[in-house]
Amino acid sequence: MTEIIPKPGIMDIALYVSGESRLAGHDDVLKLSSNENPLGSSEAAKAAFAAAADALNRYPSTDHADLRRAIGEVHGLDPARIICGVGSDEVLQFVTHAYAGQGDEVITTEHGFSMYPILARMVGAVPVTVSEAERRIDVDAILAAVTGRTRIVFIANPANPTGTMLDEEELQRLVDGLPRHVILVQDGAYVEFAGGFDGGVSLVDRHPNVIMTRTFSKIHGLGGLRIGWGYAQRQVIDVLNRIRQPFNLSSAQLAAAEAAIRDTGFTAHCAAENARWRDWMRNALVQMGIGCDESFANFLLARFAGSEEAEAADAALREDGILVRRVGGYGLPDALRITVGDETGCRRVIDCLSRFMHGKRGAE
Repeated sequence: MTEIIPKPGIMDIALYVSGESRLAGHDDVLKLSSNENPLGSSEAAKAAFAAAADALNRYPSTDHADLRRAIGEVHGLDPARIICGVGSDEVLQFVTHAYAGQGDEVITTEHGFSMYPILARMVGAVPVTVSEAERRIDVDAILAAVTGRTRIVFIANPANPTGTMLDEEELQRLVDGLPRHVILVQDGAYVEFAGGFDGGVSLVDRHPNVIMTRTFSKIHGLGGLRIGWGYAQRQVIDVLNRIRQPFNLSSAQLAAAEAAIRDTGFTAHCAAENARWRDWMRNALVQMGIGCDESFANFLLARFAGSEEAEAADAALREDGILVRRVGGYGLPDALRITVGDETGCRRVIDCLSRFMHGKRGAE
């Protein structure tokens, strides 16, 4: 029998590993490993999702017109320039399939989201990883890595798992330095937590080679439904829609997302609570001697003296029934990514780490 061989690049893909949700010996686990919204989701979104059960026999809309209209109204965008996907991941996949192929290069950054190289290899492209500067995207390093084969630059801004962010001046410098045939993807999964940043809208409006993406999984609390969207100029959206499956989102997804985007009061409350407890927890970490950059997302990157200390801190948290994310796979073996929880969750993390650090110093 002839051996069935996948396309080049497929077997080079390292499987994505999600945050843990179960912990042996603990029935009530505090899960802070996946950057989920501790406040849940909008009551309006829940009601819309439940109501969609009455029409499960009907096919969903193929053009997502109502959801795109709602997104446009809330964010002041042209609905015709919006595309919706199964999470923002699918929109990123559309971009990669449409604009990169065998032998092309896709630039990612040192601590960038692990899906970016997976997407590149999926189409036979070569992921090119550039260094960061103190856990922050380095514009000069990206521009220096661009070659004639470069097709896409992926950045998460705010970044995951570091939580750091490029300001709009640096973003503009990056766009200005890229050849016009190279697409910059501004992945804005955490934009709503940053405050005062349009997520790349103004860049998209000025530059045909910029695409921005957003998700309903984080601030809207709909991670279990997998809904995202992208915004670009009309000619780009036209290309992406040609490879989007017509029924990629269900009626329940569309209904819940529309209700969620329109519930701006819930979104504002989530952003305010996140900022409050993110700042409180960061200050507490720094005071106990744990390194922690300012974060513009809904998580913190806690940096320890080395990988052994990070592993021991993780073990202490797990013993207390708290799950956070080890990020050695992102090139940060000395760090733990900790989702910002509600008040109870944040205090519980700090109490545990305080005991850990006190015990460590006592042992020394």
